[in-house]
Amino acid sequence: MKINKIILGLLLATSALSFGQTDKKEVLFTVDEKPYYTDEFSRVYNKNIDLVKDESQKDLNQYLELFVGYKLKINKANKIGLQNNVRYINELKSYRTQLSKNYTSDTKVTKALIEEGYARSQKEIRASHILFTLDENAAPTDTLKVFNQALDVRKKALAGEDFETLAVKFSQDPSAKDNKGDLGYFSAFRMVYAFESAAFKTKVGEISMPTRTRFGYHLIKVVDSKNNPGEVTVAHIMIAKGATDTPADAEKAKSTIQDIYSKLKQGENFESLAGQFSQDKSSAPKGGVLPRFGSGQLSSNEFESVAFGLTAPNSYSEPFQTQFGWHIVKLIEKHPIKTYEESERDLDSKIRKDDRSRLITNSLNEKLRKKYKFTRNDKTYNKIVSLVTDKFYTSEWSLPKDLKEYNETLLTIEDKKVNERLFLSELESQQKANLKIKPVAKLVDFVYQNFVDTQLTEYYNDNLEKEFPEFANVIEEYRDGLLLFDLMEKEIWDKAKQDTLGLKNYFNANKEKYQWKNRVEVLTASSTKQDMVKQARKLLKSDKSADAIKETLNTKEVVNVMTKQETLEEGATGFTKNVKMKVGVSDVYKEGDFYFVNKITKIMPAAPKTLDETRGRVINDYQQYLEDNWVSDLKKEFKVNVNQEVFARLKSTMKK
Repeated sequence: MKINKIILGLLLATSALSFGQTDKKEVLFTVDEKPYYTDEFSRVYNKNIDLVKDESQKDLNQYLELFVGYKLKINKANKIGLQNNVRYINELKSYRTQLSKNYTSDTKVTKALIEEGYARSQKEIRASHILFTLDENAAPTDTLKVFNQALDVRKKALAGEDFETLAVKFSQDPSAKDNKGDLGYFSAFRMVYAFESAAFKTKVGEISMPTRTRFGYHLIKVVDSKNNPGEVTVAHIMIAKGATDTPADAEKAKSTIQDIYSKLKQGENFESLAGQFSQDKSSAPKGGVLPRFGSGQLSSNEFESVAFGLTAPNSYSEPFQTQFGWHIVKLIEKHPIKTYEESERDLDSKIRKDDRSRLITNSLNEKLRKKYKFTRNDKTYNKIVSLVTDKFYTSEWSLPKDLKEYNETLLTIEDKKVNERLFLSELESQQKANLKIKPVAKLVDFVYQNFVDTQLTEYYNDNLEKEFPEFANVIEEYRDGLLLFDLMEKEIWDKAKQDTLGLKNYFNANKEKYQWKNRVEVLTASSTKQDMVKQARKLLKSDKSADAIKETLNTKEVVNVMTKQETLEEGATGFTKNVKMKVGVSDVYKEGDFYFVNKITKIMPAAPKTLDETRGRVINDYQQYLEDNWVSDLKKEFKVNVNQEVFARLKSTMKK
């Protein structure tokens, strides 16, 4: 029953992203003077018309009755305060936050980034780099100094000096001492966005200009470019390398992996050998199977090279060595790159978590700065600047003790006034960001500009209902749907279950609806073997029980006969032509691939059901009864006034 009510709520409150057929908005009816308009009625009707199976509900007069009843329930929900329920408030807030994401990002920029990300994901770049570290918020003089250092090293590389040697000498990436700056192969979303972009825009064999990321400046040399092979699922057997292994230990490990390889060639099971011998404790219990991965995702280029080099499923490699020890790899499955359509949602999610999301945010910020009129109270702003000292750089600056006195408006966005205390609190929190912008006045301006963007976005988000009618419709309808669910649960569903006296009275008043037809108690034996059913028939005629029949005809190894004992109602499922309203044993008969015989042991004539025998159906009917009468009661509780003249015009327009 609850499902039916939810469906009704959806039919009357479905999200509608299109407008009704009528452009003119008129009051169609009121509930206690609260107006409901023609545009909402026509929009919901047109949206749901194809979903309605009951032809009577397609009739506009009938649909208006349903719509008025629906709005009466929403008014009742608000009257008894269900809109103040914490669970309801949180659920509505969560839904609005989720839905607003479609409106608070630049769709054009997002689409361009998705397309770019997909195009890049088709390729893999192998690159080396030299890093010159620099604080993300470094002063311009420090930034220029590091940039020139990077330029000088680039000139050395272009003049013919070995890039790897330069990486070892100059790179401030700690790993450069071991890998000589080699980052291996990577594809889209594996590096920070600025680094990725520079690498994909640099030709093979060339060296990029100094590229700024949050880590500093990079020189990037692209070594190779190839098509992305997708991902693989492999299993492996590993004999681990210890940090203190002696030459004897190393030789023993090599001998062990060779013995395992010999067992594989003799036909022994890979998964069993992995479980028994592999020293990778996380994968050994799973037959050596590793999570699927793409190239560049593991910390061993050698392992990836072997894994992607296998071509046939279930083929395995010869033993090979990595920094982790000895391995044998078996190919389970290759996973090709997904299509654009298959990847789009995943790419969108990655973009929102990636550095490139700043492009979307910046684009929205730029649009909002043009869209809304906003002004700064310079007197208040200058007062705040004077409060901030150099202690900010050491996170020792604190807010004024008499903060309550700082009550002036700092920023005005259209009709919204932003108090200076909010910005002061933002300044205090930004000490954790370790900003190095100097002097203090420039630092405060930097924080203020970001603060303005945040406030503009918040204002825009708060006014989405005004900006986008379709957003307002969806939110209102979802809000009403939640209220309706809570109201139905309180007033109908729970009441029907808990009101034992009301349920009993309803049952007693409607007993004629709950009647048994003629019934029989029947024992049925079945088998695919006709001779077994014939033997079962003889046993039934000898009054043998179901257990006795199975014990006689079945063995530990073979189940020859199945039995079933049940009560069947005349006309119900299972009551076939071979079930007679007569005590006794039937002939053997065949249905499909099975042979059957049944024994009627008792006949029960038609009779009334008890409440316990039909409680579920009675509760369902009682809920419907309560709801049917509930709307009538609501019409007495609330004053409904339908504008028949407006409704007549609306009907003539909608029928066209």
